Amino acid sequence: MSVDAKQLGARAEAMIAVLAPISAEPKRLVRLFLSREHRRAADLTTSWMRESGMQVTEDALGTLRGHWGEGKRLLIGSHLDAVVDGGNYDGPLGVIAGILAVEHFHKIGKRLPFSIDVLAFGDEEGSRFPATLSSSAACAGAFEKETLALKDRNGVSFNDALKIYGKNPAEIPAAAYKRGDALGYVEVHIEQGPLLEAENEPLGVVTGIVGQSRWRVTVTGEAGHAGTVPMTLRRDALAGAAAMMMMVERVAKANATNNMVATVGRIEAMPGATNIIPATATFTIDLRTMSDDIRHKAIATIQHEARGIAEMRKLDVVFEPFHEAMATVCDAKLQETLAAAISGLGHRPIKLPSGAGHDAQMMAKLCPSVMMFVRCRGGVSHNPAEYASPADMGLAVAALIGFIERFK
Repeated sequence: MSVDAKQLGARAEAMIAVLAPISAEPKRLVRLFLSREHRRAADLTTSWMRESGMQVTEDALGTLRGHWGEGKRLLIGSHLDAVVDGGNYDGPLGVIAGILAVEHFHKIGKRLPFSIDVLAFGDEEGSRFPATLSSSAACAGAFEKETLALKDRNGVSFNDALKIYGKNPAEIPAAAYKRGDALGYVEVHIEQGPLLEAENEPLGVVTGIVGQSRWRVTVTGEAGHAGTVPMTLRRDALAGAAAMMMMVERVAKANATNNMVATVGRIEAMPGATNIIPATATFTIDLRTMSDDIRHKAIATIQHEARGIAEMRKLDVVFEPFHEAMATVCDAKLQETLAAAISGLGHRPIKLPSGAGHDAQMMAKLCPSVMMFVRCRGGVSHNPAEYASPADMGLAVAALIGFIERFK
């Protein structure tokens, strides 16, 4: 049975179209970890896995595992959760590609010298709790118990959310794969950037995933009347925080040759009244680069300069880290296997790093890991306008099939 990339792309597009409306809100995508929408998406994915010839189980973090074949396991996966008001391709495409690849081998009755597990993770985005990659961490044997105490915006703890979802947190250690049983991990994902489109190529091989640091920064000053406190006597927490934010941007730009990026994504000022000088200001920092050493030096610089700003303005500043991920280099042998599969389809495999975090970053703690990027229109992601064409998705599934055939 030959591989029909056009048909595979049409199948992928149709499956994404069925999954896309599973949302907590009718006019935008909201599919949070351990929510009712997560359950519905998982149930739909379970049906697809079974129809493709897989046996399906679900672990203590809600990760679906579609198993096919015999022997040690090649793991293929991505996630079902989404950022709030995000797109339909980020995550689900990787799960669907794995299902369609297994279906291909199942239909032609081909036995492989290894088995395949297609994994549908539930917590890659971190949109509900202040943590990411918890479900892939459990599979990799790297889940941190402290995560269970984290709370969402409604005050529901991670531990309680698992119980509501029907899971037993005490069983999380059993979710870990045995290190010798996992031969490798491969993930198909939209690029979320413009390079493949600029190169006019549909597929890319990821060389590595950037390291990330995220902190919550709290600046404390003193509330006062907006009309009666002179500018020279104010301890304005928000003004101080604004100076710190501009400094963060300056540090990142100074490291542009290292492809460093820094983002302040959330800001809050209290008491939050028009006529009151802010007593506290809280903001987040997301810092990313491929060099852990350079990232750590930038962190030290940012904290040092922030304390200087606080001292000059008679403020206090506290840094609270809530996410740290080391840079991950994708396995060289798997990169070459993936490149050969792409070349076999008549395309030039573009090699590029990933500036976004992915489950592959956590799975690399367990076994050799690699990623394949798929061109997305305009490089737009985490946005309702996110789009990958059926033609490109079909080539991605065909390349994944070729990768599996070449995998040793």
